[in-house]
Amino acid sequence: MKIITKEIIISTEGNCDIINITENVQEILRAGKLKEGNCCVFSIGSTASITTIEYEPGLIKDIPKILDKLIPVYSRYNHNDTWGDNNGHSHIRSAMIGTSFNVPFVKNELILGTWQQIVLIDFDNRRRDRRIIVQLTGE
Repeated sequence: MKIITKEIIISTEGNCDIINITENVQEILRAGKLKEGNCCVFSIGSTASITTIEYEPGLIKDIPKILDKLIPVYSRYNHNDTWGDNNGHSHIRSAMIGTSFNVPFVKNELILGTWQQIVLIDFDNRRRDRRIIVQLTGE
């Protein structure tokens, strides 16, 4: 069994910026030359998430719209009182969606559906350089 850990840096716009990172992850897998195993994709920080969606223009618009209804940006959050950074909504959104995603791979290819991509969603209220860890475990 072999473990390979790599880091990706992605510049984001914040405010529910959704970025397709599938190819970044697949490139790390190809370079690692592992045939079969598991891939963990993890966003360092508590105001972004890693998940999977069909990366298409409709969903890119729908996801922020739904999140604004469920976890509004301008509601009163106690976190904002603590730190004054007005990103309480970002932490809650990240906690609800999650900061990591695991996907198996076989024959050096991620097992994803035809319309399934791995995405980073940055919920913070400003631009960021996001650190993402990709850890491969396999042989």
